Amino acid sequence: MRLGVGEGCSRVRRKQYREYQRLRNFACVCPPQKTKLLVYLKADPKEVDLMPGFTRDVTGLGHHGTGDLEVQLRSERDMERAVDLFRASYAAA
Repeated sequence: MRLGVGEGCSRVRRKQYREYQRLRNFACVCPPQKTKLLVYLKADPKEVDLMPGFTRDVTGLGHHGTGDLEVQLRSERDMERAVDLFRASYAAA
C-alpha cells in the first residue's frame, strides 16, 4: 500500500530501526515482532484519539527511534486506519 505522503521522502537504515524523513524524521519502523509491526510517529498523542492495542502515547518512555505516538500494525486494516496518522506526521516534519 502506498501512503502517498509526498515527494522528498527518504529512508535511512539504523541498527535497531528504519527511519523515514523529509527534512526531519517523521516515522521510525522497528523490526517486525511475531504479531505486530511498531511504528513511532512525530505526531502529538494529545491530538489523537488513542485506541488501546492500536495507538499509544510513549512520551517519556524509552524506545528506539523518534516520535511520541506508537502505532501497532497487525493487519492491512490497521494500515488503512493509520494512513491519516502517517500523513499528519509527514506534514509536521
